[in-house]
Amino acid sequence: MRRLLIFFVVFFSVAWASLGKAAGVAQDPSLEKMLGAMIMCGFRGADLAEDDAFLKLVANGHVGHVILFDRDVQTGQRRNILSPTQLKTLIAKLRKASGRPMFIAVDQEGGQVSRLKSRLGFVSLPSARQLGQGSPLATRSWARKSADEMHALGINLDFAPVADVAGPKSVIGRNERSFGANAQYCAQHVLAFGQGLWDGRVVPTLKHFPGIGCATADTHFHSADLARCFDQKRDLLPFTVALRAGWPGMVMVGHVMTAFDPAHPASLSVQVIKNLLRQSLGWQGVVITDDLQMHAVKDRYSLEKAILLAVQADADILLFGNNLNWQADMPEKAYAALYKLVSEGQISRERIRTSYTRIQRLLAKLAK
Repeated sequence: MRRLLIFFVVFFSVAWASLGKAAGVAQDPSLEKMLGAMIMCGFRGADLAEDDAFLKLVANGHVGHVILFDRDVQTGQRRNILSPTQLKTLIAKLRKASGRPMFIAVDQEGGQVSRLKSRLGFVSLPSARQLGQGSPLATRSWARKSADEMHALGINLDFAPVADVAGPKSVIGRNERSFGANAQYCAQHVLAFGQGLWDGRVVPTLKHFPGIGCATADTHFHSADLARCFDQKRDLLPFTVALRAGWPGMVMVGHVMTAFDPAHPASLSVQVIKNLLRQSLGWQGVVITDDLQMHAVKDRYSLEKAILLAVQADADILLFGNNLNWQADMPEKAYAALYKLVSEGQISRERIRTSYTRIQRLLAKLAK
């Protein structure tokens, strides 16, 4: 009886799908495709063989997007980026394997955080602090120059600009990653940098929401609590200005603890993402987490718990750099954990569809 019931369920499901296609009704993408589109992973190698395990995950859609690094943190050796020619070939191989629109991302902020280094033959991009000492027009020009290079290589997503306002002892300020300590002036450069990238057909990323400029601890390695130093009027201003101006890219949420939610870091917080960013500030575009393998998250949460909280908070893309803590099976583990949460009903298919739609909308906008 059970086999007969399964037969009829499958038969009518296939028949219904066929009727939908015949009538021109838009069909939902498969659950597997939608889940894969929510996962971005890093990998090892400046070249990938045709039978490479990671390339197969890109091909079957379990890894929807990739992030590139110039250096492997654990080995200290070169990782994905050796030269412009090599990188262009690698990216072309990834895109061919995928066969779908995808994000190929780098952290190209300028200065110390430049994966495309001048000594390897790439454009030399000044640090945010240096750019902040000039005009917003010059900042836009520099960003466009960098975007033109990235676009030619096949990179279409830059995890920049940093919208954090530099505090007196902040890690961000010390490493010249902020445009400055003046929130209004910082906001002008953030918007200019984002516009320059978009002009060159590269998606900019507003980071690290809600603003981590006063943090004295680095969330790559430690937890950072901003409850006492966060100034909403100052720290939120660059984000608010950019969003109100029609920010064209995506928003990255940091792993810092805030007064908005004493229980969870911002990247896993309903109060920060859904309530503050989406409802109060009106952002309906793509939200990406910072690297979920950073110690500020992985030291407190299991992989499955971190994914559950991030998706429940309304994040769209889950980032696994797989560099701070290399795990060969990390891409498969991340996909399996997300699939399990949906199959068990802890995350609804509708929730997954919402993120998938946001991601595809941005990819389509970029392609125009």
